[in-house]
Amino acid sequence: MIAAIPHLMFQGAMADAVALWSRAFPDLKAEQRGKDTLHVTVAGQPLMLFDSPPVHDFTFTPAISLLITCDHAAEVDRIAGILAEGGHVFMPLDAYPFSPGYTWIADRFGVSWQIMLPPEETR
Repeated sequence: MIAAIPHLMFQGAMADAVALWSRAFPDLKAEQRGKDTLHVTVAGQPLMLFDSPPVHDFTFTPAISLLITCDHAAEVDRIAGILAEGGHVFMPLDAYPFSPGYTWIADRFGVSWQIMLPPEETR
C-alpha cells in the first residue's frame, strides 16, 4: 500500500504544538514513533510530526494549510480562538462568499489553518 501523510517539522516546539492542538481538537490522538517523531490524528487527518534537533533557516509556509470544516459556527469560533492564541490572522473570522464562517490563521508555531463552516447547501 502506498500512503501520503503530511509531515510537519518543528524545531523544539512539537510537544507545545500538540498541547495547543489538543485543546482545539479534544479527540486528537498522538502516538510516539521515535525519540523525535509523533504520529497524530487531527480531525481525522493523520500527520507525522518531527522535532528536528538541528535548527534550520526555514519554517512553515502558509502556502500549505490544514483545512478544518465544522458542522456548527460555535465550533469554528472555538477552534479558531484556540489556534489563534499568539498566532497570526491572515483572514479574520467572518462571512465570505464561499463560507458563512471562515478564518485563515497560522498558530504560534507557524502551522497554517483554514477553519470554516461550509455553505448551507453543501452540509
